[in-house]
Amino acid sequence: MMEVTSQKIYNNINGTGKMKRNIEYVTAIDIGTTKIVAIAGRKTQKGKIEILGIGVAPSHGVRRGVVLNIEQTAQSIMIAVKEAEEKSGVEFKEVFVGIAGQHIKSSMNRAYKFYDHYDHEITQEDINELTQEMSKIPIEPGEEIIHIIPQTFMVDSDHNVKHPIGISGRKLDINFHIVVGEIASARNIAKCVERAGLKVVKLILEPLASSEAILTDDEKEAGVAMVDIGGGTTDLAVFHDGILRHTSVIPFGGDVISKDIKEGANILLRNAESLKVQYGSALGDLAPENKVVAIPGISGRDSKEITFKTLAYIIQARMEEIIEAFAYEIELCGFYDKLGAGIALTGGGALLKHLPQLVKFKTGLDVRMGNPNENFSTGMNDDFNLPFYSTGLGLIVKGYEYLEKEDKPLISSKVEKQKEREIENTQTTVNKNPKERKFINNIKESIYNIFEDKDNKLD
Repeated sequence: MMEVTSQKIYNNINGTGKMKRNIEYVTAIDIGTTKIVAIAGRKTQKGKIEILGIGVAPSHGVRRGVVLNIEQTAQSIMIAVKEAEEKSGVEFKEVFVGIAGQHIKSSMNRAYKFYDHYDHEITQEDINELTQEMSKIPIEPGEEIIHIIPQTFMVDSDHNVKHPIGISGRKLDINFHIVVGEIASARNIAKCVERAGLKVVKLILEPLASSEAILTDDEKEAGVAMVDIGGGTTDLAVFHDGILRHTSVIPFGGDVISKDIKEGANILLRNAESLKVQYGSALGDLAPENKVVAIPGISGRDSKEITFKTLAYIIQARMEEIIEAFAYEIELCGFYDKLGAGIALTGGGALLKHLPQLVKFKTGLDVRMGNPNENFSTGMNDDFNLPFYSTGLGLIVKGYEYLEKEDKPLISSKVEKQKEREIENTQTTVNKNPKERKFINNIKESIYNIFEDKDNKLD
């Protein structure tokens, strides 16, 4: 993975008086079925992501990762963004946005190219050229390519090349992982964000984002399946030998469990959700038999009761179905027996009591709960270090990766615009009065030092 190597915000005034920005803040929005998360972050001197603020709002108008009501979703986005701006002091204008839903599909494809000489040295441009060719592959009407990810490389007869750049050969062969989604779904997400007064920089597949937040390089090397159980979907990403091998979006998540409880106990959906979160367990056999929870009656009617064990068995039945679905996807991609690091669970639905034990029992694989990994600063607020923020946190990481790879200017904030204006005013004064250049340069240097000290303190 590519990372931004320089960690400070600095300005370089060249002979034309133009300013070069090196690093600023990145903002992202996770549009989920149950919640909208807006998040702002930046990189520190040590190359870690520092989360500056998170805003959360109930999600309205989204079902199973697909936008059904643009106005309602836009309103939820604005509420989350306003909270994130107040907490972080960062202005949201251009954002990275996650995309999921049952319309997402992935496939494998291959491209190769012959060169004139056996001593041709493979360059990044060669890889980019073949990647660009993948954007022209035929897909179904109404679909578009979201990601083109190089997986494995072969130079001439060598099949095990991980880093082909600099290697000499006559033929370059690349296997690609292609992610495809419906154009209408992607456009509706963009409309919601634009209706909230923001601009989408790039849509990023949510399983990829969550993986960046919780998986370590060692896990990806040994083989691991990241399972993100959200409200409306369950996202899967499989890695082995450090390479993304498979992605999938399963069209049900935690909300179907709440609906099962609602139907089973004949209660309101909001009460079913509260029961699941407060008293639920994924293993009926471990739930206490003698504990009962009372459920308020509707419109003054008598309250109802449900035992912890009955509640747990309702949850377990649906959760086993979700486990079977993602286990089937892992088996389908051919890496079930190669997951040395097992399964990493994340997402709000993964917080169910005894869920890791149930997943381990049903799959036979090692299981751990996934919290943000070493990509994030060690001093990160514990309120952010939670599984249901994994996608939003990962979007910040993928955002930095994209901006550096595409060599695009990083996104401005209120604080940075103020610095920019001050330095531009200083440069204008220098150009107007050449006789005072030396004096003004000393003032400008002092301003740089002040900004430098502030940045160091923030790091």
